[in-house]
Amino acid sequence: MRWMWIDRFEKLVSGTEAVAIKNVSMAEEHLHDHFPGFPVMPASLIIEGMAQTAGVLVGEANQFKEKVILGKVSKATFHHDVYPGDQLRHVAKIISLDASFGRTEGKTWRAKAGDPFGELVAEIDLMFYHLDQNMSGQKFPEENFVFTDQFHQLLRSIELNGESKE
Repeated sequence: MRWMWIDRFEKLVSGTEAVAIKNVSMAEEHLHDHFPGFPVMPASLIIEGMAQTAGVLVGEANQFKEKVILGKVSKATFHHDVYPGDQLRHVAKIISLDASFGRTEGKTWRAKAGDPFGELVAEIDLMFYHLDQNMSGQKFPEENFVFTDQFHQLLRSIELNGESKE
């Protein structure tokens, strides 16, 4: 089973920017256990949502030919807690990309009524490595076990929402 920490993509501009949505719900088991009686989204799962958003952006830039893995959280600054009922918008931008790695900057926003960007929740900068370009010479399975059908289904959500993949 793979954990999905984004619900859909709103935008994907190849090699440039991705925007993904996460709806936070009391139906998510981790909210009951993190702080009993005070449900709040764990910061680590907000980072994971950004990593999935930015990782798809980095992978798509090379048509998913590489197995892209998170290598480093360069920065994670949190400004607000996230609660059930909140809608998060992860905005990831590629800062640099080459054959070995990709570096992204990201911001996570909490939607407010009438303002989809609303309030800045977190700033998360990440580094990704192309696993097939590793310098150790280690071999990995041929199939792309990182970008599964679940991630490709999320990308199709752009088209289903009347948006186009730019």
